[in-house]
Amino acid sequence: MKLMHLLVIALALSAVPPIGFAKEPPHIKSMMGQTQLQGLGRLNFWGFHVYDANLYRGSAKDSQEFALELKYQRSFSGEAIASRTADEMRNLGVADTQATSWGKELASILPNVEPGQTIAAVYIPKQGTSFFFEGKKISQIQGADFAKAFFGIWLDSKTSAPKLRTELLGQGCPPPLISGAC
Repeated sequence: MKLMHLLVIALALSAVPPIGFAKEPPHIKSMMGQTQLQGLGRLNFWGFHVYDANLYRGSAKDSQEFALELKYQRSFSGEAIASRTADEMRNLGVADTQATSWGKELASILPNVEPGQTIAAVYIPKQGTSFFFEGKKISQIQGADFAKAFFGIWLDSKTSAPKLRTELLGQGCPPPLISGAC
């Protein structure tokens, strides 16, 4: 009976709409200037709330800059996050050797997270992807190929989390890096 009660609570919580956790976070604004929240969503896995996500876009109509911020609701090691990231890249069609290489690079930079902590990634063309932990820059990875594979985990039409993708995109299109056109 207790298990059934816990399952009902978990299912009820998974139905709760996501709550945005920051409007124009300073670290994202410092990289992109004026931004707008395009969408927000929640990732649940087997009824467990894993993280909330916010997708920010540059305010200019033709802006190609964007950012994704994740607020974790569970503890994970940086190594586990990097490994899952590499797996998701493979699922999108990234070659195994490339996904493994990027996974190792991410494992060397991503910190362990506790509930309530954030990791953000900001893409700026010709600069690459900058990573932030709790608002402090921790690293940068060059290249549009990495950015397309990394952000594709959430924004590509082949994502393993289509509901979250829909929530993040709202009524808008994916960034040009991901889709090319809308």
